[in-house]
Amino acid sequence: MRQNQARRAALLDAAIDVLAREGARGLTFRAVDAQAEVPGGTASNYFANRDDLLTQAGARIYERLEPDAATLARSLEGPRDRERVTQLMHELVDRISTYRTGYLALLELRLEATRRPGLRAVLTPRIRADIDANVDYHLRSGLPGDATAVMLLYLAMNWLIVEQLTLPEVFTQEQLRDLVERAVERLIPESDRSGAG
Repeated sequence: MRQNQARRAALLDAAIDVLAREGARGLTFRAVDAQAEVPGGTASNYFANRDDLLTQAGARIYERLEPDAATLARSLEGPRDRERVTQLMHELVDRISTYRTGYLALLELRLEATRRPGLRAVLTPRIRADIDANVDYHLRSGLPGDATAVMLLYLAMNWLIVEQLTLPEVFTQEQLRDLVERAVERLIPESDRSGAG
């Protein structure tokens, strides 16, 4: 397999675009080559097979969704209270919503994982690790709320993002912002400053 990392990243980004636009069934080496505007056969030189391409595209989505060091540092600024959690949830929804193709491609990968045990075997520990990392970060940061509250926020924010990206007319932007605030309000009591799990 080829090792040009910049070319590999460009091919994976093209695969993500194809997944978001065409779905998993439309993800072919030919479609990726066309999206990346490279000669035919290029993607097949970088990925062993379609499963390899799907798996690596999933890893690339997570790589691009992860907040950078500056964003993480900002998340620890200011008081560690419910208002801060609300602000972080707004930032999360905004950050993920700006990478629409990546999130839609991730949804496609999750659907495809229901039909491909190999993909499910790769995605399950990756998503579980992401949830665990979010819970651990939240608890170590001293923000209010326990592990269950963080997991419930994870579920609530994910579905809110799905609504926003797939059926944007269901809720207005004002309603979406209000729903984020209500979710935090209900899951993180004002008096809870324990950070206990």
